[in-house]
Amino acid sequence: MQTNRRGFLRAAAKTLAALPLWPATRGISAQRASGDPASPAAPSVSLDIKEFGAVGDGKTNDTLAIQQALDRCSVLGGGQVCVPSGEYLTGAIMLHSNTTLHLDADASLLGSPNLADYPLTQVRWEGHWVKGYIGLISAVDANNIGLTGRGRIVGNPAIKGRVDAQNGLRHPALLEFVNCSRLRVEDCVTEQNDMWSIHPVYCDDALFRNVTVRGGADGIDVDSCRHVVIESCTFSTGDDCISLKSGRGAEGYAINRPTEEVRISNCTFADSHWACVGIGSETSGGIRNIHIDHCKCIAARTFAIYIKSRPGRGAFIENIYVSDLDVSGAEQGFLRFNILNSGKQDEAAVPGEQGIPTIRNFNFNNIRVKDVPVLVDGVGIDPDKPLEGLSLTDITGTCGKGIFLANIKHAVLRNIGVTGYTGALLNTYNVTGVGLAKAAPLEPTKIPAPIPAPAQPYLLH
Repeated sequence: MQTNRRGFLRAAAKTLAALPLWPATRGISAQRASGDPASPAAPSVSLDIKEFGAVGDGKTNDTLAIQQALDRCSVLGGGQVCVPSGEYLTGAIMLHSNTTLHLDADASLLGSPNLADYPLTQVRWEGHWVKGYIGLISAVDANNIGLTGRGRIVGNPAIKGRVDAQNGLRHPALLEFVNCSRLRVEDCVTEQNDMWSIHPVYCDDALFRNVTVRGGADGIDVDSCRHVVIESCTFSTGDDCISLKSGRGAEGYAINRPTEEVRISNCTFADSHWACVGIGSETSGGIRNIHIDHCKCIAARTFAIYIKSRPGRGAFIENIYVSDLDVSGAEQGFLRFNILNSGKQDEAAVPGEQGIPTIRNFNFNNIRVKDVPVLVDGVGIDPDKPLEGLSLTDITGTCGKGIFLANIKHAVLRNIGVTGYTGALLNTYNVTGVGLAKAAPLEPTKIPAPIPAPAQPYLLH
């Protein structure tokens, strides 16, 4: 007999006393949940990093001078630290509460090529907390922080790959914020090499606005965060432009920190390896209440929108609302669900039926597609936990093939006005709802073998 999640969490809690405790996340008002996160307070002091010895010639290591300015700003009660015109070579620097780092338009922060300039700490990587290198710009347990201005933040191309080939340690992200609240990043340009560009973890009330994100990996990875707004940003990335995550396997399931209340609007996406917006595949804390609207997807190596997980993750993906999208340049299609085998299986997976993610209430409205090979690939769903509620309405444009759905209850299809496809527009297996007339039959979806219960219950360690 399978244990329920409450029993699972009771077993995991036995070792919580040995772990660092994160402060409880504070609630925010309904107004802030639906609008902008609060901006940092007006600066009380304004400091220039050159006053602390920064050179800005692109060769001198200015880490100490920049960090001294940030530290002094903090001890004086907070304010703004200014980065004037110049190129500042730096290792890892850390923001403190009530501090904004402002980059002039002609200013650049250049990441050091030396990994010794990035201290080792616990970092979130592929859904686990592991030993790794801290981000170039980071903040931990900080409130009311900002990164503003039209300058550049550039990772060093000498740090290749996402993991060190010699020691297996995760490489530094460009911007990384852990357990922070009232965070804003506005107007800057980020240029990363092979690792993730922007990674908020356990953050509450975060705003990313007018940011240009360029890089060879993910753009923004929202990881177990609440109340996040990403608006008017431009992405050109080598992996998911935006990825929503919440932990992997039994560890993420026991920690139980969902990503929720995320708004993505007025963004332009160009991805050269995966998706414009990826939801998953690390979903073990759950993902819910995601709104994506008024965006342009101009390039994707796979699908513009890709919702992905697998048995062994547990938890849920629910209340996904996508509207007013223009989709072109998607090499495989507009939309895919893969809840069967996406991402690596965890060494300590959530077993049995409770390990199959619960998925419900996916809504796609007012979508305009241009020459996508497949409109919707929605067959990767486990029949033991079908998708409860799917709405596809007001979809127009051109596609090579139509809609393929399996294991879905309460589907609503209306005003599907695409042209150019071959075969049947709608193809289904085990789907109920409205708008399903004249659907061509599909073969049953192949299901992976169940995940057995471990000999001993998982404990955080």
